[in-house]
Amino acid sequence: MSAESVATGPLASSAEKRVEVTPPWPFRMPRMIGMDRLNRRVNGVLHRLLHIDGEPVHLRVALLASGNVLFGARGAHPDAAITAMRRALGVDLDLREFHETYRSDPLIGAAVRKLPTLRITGRPDPFEALAFAITEQLIEYERAAAIQRRIIGRFGRSDAASGLSDFPTAATLAAASTAQFESCELNAARSRALRRVALEVARGSIVLDPDAGQEAIENGWRRLRAIPGVGSWTVEMLALTGQGRLDQIAAGDLGYLKLVGHQLSGGDPYARGEEAQVRELFERFGRWKGLAGHYALHAAV
Repeated sequence: MSAESVATGPLASSAEKRVEVTPPWPFRMPRMIGMDRLNRRVNGVLHRLLHIDGEPVHLRVALLASGNVLFGARGAHPDAAITAMRRALGVDLDLREFHETYRSDPLIGAAVRKLPTLRITGRPDPFEALAFAITEQLIEYERAAAIQRRIIGRFGRSDAASGLSDFPTAATLAAASTAQFESCELNAARSRALRRVALEVARGSIVLDPDAGQEAIENGWRRLRAIPGVGSWTVEMLALTGQGRLDQIAAGDLGYLKLVGHQLSGGDPYARGEEAQVRELFERFGRWKGLAGHYALHAAV
């Protein structure tokens, strides 16, 4: 567990809850904050609008010179917002065991030694992670991000005071039509999948809360897989980026298929492996499969 305290500093405000966290493993703020425009970086401080129980919370995150991370939250439920962002950023992850075990690994060891602070940057809302995964299926990230911006602009929640926006709720997207999603340039199949997923989550038929327990989470994965247009890649991206499950790897990702194809072919840059071969390659990493895969992709660059 990381140490924390109520703090003062660059986020100081009389109306703001502030928590300073000492990460159990060295931490750096993510370089990339995405093209969806939900996050904003101003003078090194990360800004994000979240909604907790329907109430807006303006969240700010700063990395201090000490290596501690300072969270500031202004709104009705600051503690819940800070907890969600701490999980998304991986601030509280103790990665000592991973680094000691794999720093000499033939596949990822060099990258582990070179990038000791690397983490999988997640999303503070699991439904947001799931919906974004649906929009990112089988298309370039830039195109997916443009679709995401249109969906946020049309259905999202905004705060005039901060100029920030938040992703729409499952209930809001469930009430929309597939034609409206298609007008945001999401194709017909993914539009149907997004609306069906939103309906199931809004009804409570699918539980996404990462604190719901192993059985509830994995039951949710099974129910999602039964929805047409939702495959293993989408569910594993939810697990990785929305639920903090580093034991999951999105094995169908093109980056991994290229990586395995390159290895098995002896270096052919056009070769592609199969999803089963990706799973076999990373099985030995056990509960760290997702993070090991992240390092492998960095090592391949």
